[in-house]
Amino acid sequence: MEGTSLTCHQVLRIVSHMSRRKGKKIKRKRPEDAAITQERVLSVMAQAGHPLFLREIIHYCHIKPEQKNEVRRVISDLVRRGKIVLLKGNRYGLAEQMRLVTGRLSVHPDGFGFVRPDEPGIEDVFIPPKRLKGAIHGDKVVARVERIRTKGPEGSIVRILERGLHRVIGVFRSGRKVAAVIPEDERLHFEVIIPLDAAMDARDDQIVMAEIEDFPARIRNPIGRVVEVLGDPDDLGVQTKIVMHKFDLPMDFTPETLARAKTLPDSVRPEDFRGRKDIRNLPLITIDGEHARDFDDAVHVGETRSGFVLTVAIADVSHYVQPGCPIDHEAVGRGTSVYFPNMVIPMLPEALSNNLCSLVPGEDRLAMVARIRFDRKGRVKRANFFKAVMRSHRRLTYVEARRILRQKETAIMPREEKFVQLLRSMEKLAMLLMEQRRRRGSIDFDLPEPEVILGLRGNLEDIVLRERNIAHRIIEEFMIAANEAVANFLVERLVPTLYRVHDKPAADKITEFVDFARTLGLNIKVPEEVTPKWCQKVLDMVAGKPQEYIINTVLLRTMQQAVYSPHNIGHFGLASPNYLHFTSPIRRYPDLIVHRILKGNLKRPRKRPVYTLEALEALGTALSARERVAMEAEREMLDRLKVRYMGDKIGEVYEGVISGVTSFGFFVELRQILVHGIVRLVDLADDYYVLDQARHRLMGQRTKKIFQLGQPVTVRVKSVNIARRHVNFELVDQGQGALKA
Repeated sequence: MEGTSLTCHQVLRIVSHMSRRKGKKIKRKRPEDAAITQERVLSVMAQAGHPLFLREIIHYCHIKPEQKNEVRRVISDLVRRGKIVLLKGNRYGLAEQMRLVTGRLSVHPDGFGFVRPDEPGIEDVFIPPKRLKGAIHGDKVVARVERIRTKGPEGSIVRILERGLHRVIGVFRSGRKVAAVIPEDERLHFEVIIPLDAAMDARDDQIVMAEIEDFPARIRNPIGRVVEVLGDPDDLGVQTKIVMHKFDLPMDFTPETLARAKTLPDSVRPEDFRGRKDIRNLPLITIDGEHARDFDDAVHVGETRSGFVLTVAIADVSHYVQPGCPIDHEAVGRGTSVYFPNMVIPMLPEALSNNLCSLVPGEDRLAMVARIRFDRKGRVKRANFFKAVMRSHRRLTYVEARRILRQKETAIMPREEKFVQLLRSMEKLAMLLMEQRRRRGSIDFDLPEPEVILGLRGNLEDIVLRERNIAHRIIEEFMIAANEAVANFLVERLVPTLYRVHDKPAADKITEFVDFARTLGLNIKVPEEVTPKWCQKVLDMVAGKPQEYIINTVLLRTMQQAVYSPHNIGHFGLASPNYLHFTSPIRRYPDLIVHRILKGNLKRPRKRPVYTLEALEALGTALSARERVAMEAEREMLDRLKVRYMGDKIGEVYEGVISGVTSFGFFVELRQILVHGIVRLVDLADDYYVLDQARHRLMGQRTKKIFQLGQPVTVRVKSVNIARRHVNFELVDQGQGALKA
């Protein structure tokens, strides 16, 4: 609570044991005593030992007449926060003493829900479908704990404090007297009733956005109006809009941001060269994806007698985006660019991301440069950093770079000859850096990724496995090297900065992983201390074996999520003691922060830091959250496209691997296109199958057949529910591939 070092939880526990008997006499305070605070009100209610009327709370607080409104304001705030609850008969009770929990309701597609408490350390409360009492997904609610199950507390909704949903995206359906919007989100178990005069001329089966205007009591459907017609659900652009709305992603830049962007120059001006090293004659090149337009980085490798010199030039976004300006304000709110197969939601306006800051070939650009010297074994000797003006000499795609590296001399085109030696030097250094990382234990999850192929009209044509070749590895190694070099530079100078940290896996997760791996025949034990080297050793054990994919996948699931923080705990996955993000300031705000900090400490550490520790903590939390939202949105968009791709594949046969096991069936991931679907137990007619949760498998009671996580299977597409994004498979031969107990 504000103004005290104790939490409400602690205050209540301290005072509640002082007064257990109902109606215990309360010691009154004189008017000149402490001001009216939330702690004072909570203390009075705890001493009373029973619910109180508002007039009783005011009486026991013994306040001056002019403070009554202040008491009412404090009580309203406590009710809003769920610390006290307004009961029937207009009495107020303490949530803790009535076994009440306040939090956000998360509803499962099957109808039940969980209340996730606001107070840390309290278990989620399971809510059966019949006890939701009109609450919907996202609402802030008060729940009463009614019993403790083996899996945790169970209860019912007592009060809805705040609606978490005001707009719904769904399918429009018209009727004679009213229309309805059927929510796209499976967790919303209602329809929004739309009066015909509030339908905006929407047509049946179109996707629309409805604004909820009234939430009737209990089980009645909410009433609303259509505020936007998105269009045909089969249109890829409409699907993208759905995801953007669902995750509240920004559609357009604000007028203030666009106005500021218009004041920027079209190209680098001579006056911008001041204080910068001119490296325009150094043949830096960019290597990126075929459809990339925002080029953050350009690289060059020179070989010397003693080793290699790596130059990594990164677009100097900080020169144009000053802290606190409209562009900066919007960029920190977005946090990151979001990439969909058919479009990008950029962090910065196009004038910067695709023009002034993009390292396009043949154009002068401002850059922050990391120059790192390595010995012949790929070990860092020293690194320095400087502001520069540079020019990219060539843009290559990953495919083009690989082709040049793998072609014979006679097949190389004349215009590519001068880049052949450069690319070969880059490959040499990258292989050495990769080996150095492997030696220290850096974990390499080499998992396949899907790539969506779009037609000329933007239509979905195919989904294939994304190629990851030597050119990808070259750029990855150089970016890791540059990020580590900047981190080491700032650590040595004790400069506060924003690190990219990755904590080690939780001990119980590792134990679960080892138990699972042993069921697949891996002879491993729970380590005394989990290290990156141990994880890499496990991956090496299954390299090239049938278990490789599933072991990689399950081990990855045990890992913590990397976040941004000013507290440097290292990066477990990379086995790096000092790591941050420096190489992508066009598309990631944390990199822009690091650029400002590095630029401010190039000569000597500043007495006053560029960012305070408190500011970095707040930014780290917010930017980590924005990154998660972007990842979830990108994942959902891909899942939507996968299901639509499978829509006309009914009856086709695919090879897959069991990727999950439940009591109602097992999930299968198709190997060639990474589409997930389920084989339901109702489609396994040869036996009754029972879930063995500890061993991640289903076993037939009569036949003893086993379907286990990681097991290869051949499946046929049985049905596809595009609206609900479900793909159902059936085994081609129910006897094929099944293990025996």
